[in-house]
Amino acid sequence: MNYRTSFRQLRKISQLVCLLFFLFLFRRTEYTGQDTVSWTVTFFFQLDPLAALSTMLGIFQWSTFFLPAAVIILITLVFGRIFCGWICPMGTLLDIFHRFVPNAGTRQINFRYLKYIILMTVLISSVCKVQWIGFVDPFCLLVRGMTFAVDPLMHTVVSNTFGTVYIHGPAWLSGIIEPLYDFIKTVFLPFSSAYYHLVYFSFLILVIVFLLEFFSQRFWCRNLCPLGAMLALVSRVSFFNRVPVFSCRYCEKCMTACRMEAFNAKAVMMKEECNLCMDCLSYCPDATTSFRFSVPGDRAEIDFSRRQFLASGLLGITLPALAYTDVSGKQNHPDVIRPPGALEENDFMAACIRCGACMKVCIKNGLQPLILEKGVEGMFTPRLVPRVGYCEYNCTLCSQVCPSGALEKLSHEEKHSFVIGKAYFDKNRCLPYAAATPCMVCEEHCPTGEKAILFKQISAVDRQGNTIELKQPYIMEERCIGCGICEHNCPVEGTAAIRVVANSSVEVDRY
Repeated sequence: MNYRTSFRQLRKISQLVCLLFFLFLFRRTEYTGQDTVSWTVTFFFQLDPLAALSTMLGIFQWSTFFLPAAVIILITLVFGRIFCGWICPMGTLLDIFHRFVPNAGTRQINFRYLKYIILMTVLISSVCKVQWIGFVDPFCLLVRGMTFAVDPLMHTVVSNTFGTVYIHGPAWLSGIIEPLYDFIKTVFLPFSSAYYHLVYFSFLILVIVFLLEFFSQRFWCRNLCPLGAMLALVSRVSFFNRVPVFSCRYCEKCMTACRMEAFNAKAVMMKEECNLCMDCLSYCPDATTSFRFSVPGDRAEIDFSRRQFLASGLLGITLPALAYTDVSGKQNHPDVIRPPGALEENDFMAACIRCGACMKVCIKNGLQPLILEKGVEGMFTPRLVPRVGYCEYNCTLCSQVCPSGALEKLSHEEKHSFVIGKAYFDKNRCLPYAAATPCMVCEEHCPTGEKAILFKQISAVDRQGNTIELKQPYIMEERCIGCGICEHNCPVEGTAAIRVVANSSVEVDRY
């Protein structure tokens, strides 16, 4: 094996190791019976310079949390766009998927300027405190799509399949099915089943990224990925260069077979488009192509015109302006209950990158993605839906895994006093009020040290006309933290008789 082949093999090994590490971290980012998570997929978000920059621009604050992203920038300054070709799990998955595309080959479809427009739009909007990164960042799309759709789908299909075979299959299969299912459940499946809103939409976005491979290889990376655009701009001044920078006229093998279509119409390599896959080392019949450290010389012009630059700037300003005029953002939304540790709402919206990590680790599956309650710009941000699941009193996992600082890390003591909402009774639905029927479920489940729900003894007339002694619940507002366990466990069918709202605008009936 010569050094040309070994470079390609080294790249493939690096891709495989990084992909397996990503999948390992993804699986570890969940509640497994422990109060802490030490290994999480947050590591890859820390490597994301786009996530770091857009978040810091949104809250106008430097964060040391994204220091690893600075390391990626330094590596790019030295080697070029190596992150895209050697590390990024999305790129690796696209390379794997492309192998199964019929008539796979490089088709000349170039919209390279689009990724720069998307990049500028995202960054300018971040300055205006409107965060779009969750719709375009590769890690956000991948982690969220896997969390909301792929994981639940795998859990449902595998569990139902093994369950059906175990129940209806021959008896001799039981000894094989049980250990096999235990192994698959331990290694590949989530610790517990979870269900989310926006499942179809999250899955559709992820599927579209992969289906674009039918148009040309790495279509997403070359034309749409804003993280790739950011690294491309940095790589233009890197010191690790291809020699020669042009494709030989009598051959042009490297030009026609390049997965990134990194050569322009004049057969000159656009350095920012090369992801250092090293394929061209093997394609070269005369072995004249090499990569070496050298001072950057003359470079091909970047595929991004002045008009496109101005258009992206205008778009970056227009979209936030539209968001500010959207009535959804102007309304008070008492049902939008943010997770514990959330920043003030405007800062939270600007800092949250919509990755879905907090929802993935939520013990009771109560954190759900926002749909359109706060406009398109609020989509995929987390909210607590108590009827689906409540906020576990002793859990701080969501604040531990948040990669952007939108959720501040809380100790258990801080979590116990962090108020995310307030509970109130709907007396037209509450059984002791509306039907003179004894019920103590909400008080029994209230987890606060001093109960936030108490009872008062009254005399009431039941439906049969009998006078009975009855306990009616009421709220001690100063003790309530809005965890939602009372609403979740309320026995009233449909809408609960006790509700939790995000603020105290609803008057709480104390007595």
